[in-house]
Amino acid sequence: MKLIFAYITAKNKSEAKKIGKILLQERLAACINIFDNMQSMYWWEGKIEEQAETVLIAKTTQKLFPKLSNKVRSIHSYSVPCILQIQVADGNKDYISWLTENLKK
Repeated sequence: MKLIFAYITAKNKSEAKKIGKILLQERLAACINIFDNMQSMYWWEGKIEEQAETVLIAKTTQKLFPKLSNKVRSIHSYSVPCILQIQVADGNKDYISWLTENLKK
């Protein structure tokens, strides 16, 4: 089973917590980390934008990523949310076992 981190940005901590809770309830992620008050700079509609955002990292599997991504897009406030898959090469075997036991089968 290939583990991944889903890297997601949200407009604020409240939205990140809402998304995270839904992903946990639906067992599309086994663990969520939230980093508040990150500064983002990006191109949008022909100009450079800058704003504070919140990062959500959802620990899941490659197999569940499409469902997770669809769920996030359906509840996210952005028209084009950042939802990226980051491969996990290795890790603590006990943690990996716990993680996979707490995901949708």
